[in-house]
Amino acid sequence: MTYAMKPIGCDPARIKGMSERLIVSHYENNYGGAVKRLNLIDEKLAALDYASAPVFVINGLKREQLIAMNSMILHELFFDGLGEQSEPGTVLREALARDFGSCERWRAEFVAMGKALGGGSGWVLLSWSARDRRLVNQWASDHCHTLAGGTPILALDMYEHSYHMDYGAKAASYVDTFMQAIRWGNAERVFRQVSGG
Repeated sequence: MTYAMKPIGCDPARIKGMSERLIVSHYENNYGGAVKRLNLIDEKLAALDYASAPVFVINGLKREQLIAMNSMILHELFFDGLGEQSEPGTVLREALARDFGSCERWRAEFVAMGKALGGGSGWVLLSWSARDRRLVNQWASDHCHTLAGGTPILALDMYEHSYHMDYGAKAASYVDTFMQAIRWGNAERVFRQVSGG
């Protein structure tokens, strides 16, 4: 299967607090780079003779395939989740209150996790755990740390490429800006799909 870049899920010129230049660069270079990398890795894997290939080649290609695929998927969710300031819909608001005690408690935890990743790399994900039938905030130090059986519904990219152009080392300010730019309608749509809600 050959992957193509999904059209950007937000209007880069309308994300308050993030420059169009930052959003477009992030989309084209980081997301686009993951898609291109995944296609090249898949070509290598398709041509691989598994019976004779050294195990380190197989391991390396499969590891890189997972990194590129998750980077592609999480970036799509990230861009789809950006928009104008909004609030969670009733269904998602009730689920956040049920699973975290309150929406404010969820927000405090999510923001703190994002700020804790500042200066490092990784993702903060609000994910649906099909096993536990609940929402969880999930820390992911790279593209491969996802909750087994979980589905991310909101993704905060904390790799420096997502904020450095606008915020430099001020990752905490970027987290605050992201929280004001969440397009909750997208998170609600994904949540309803995965939870049956």
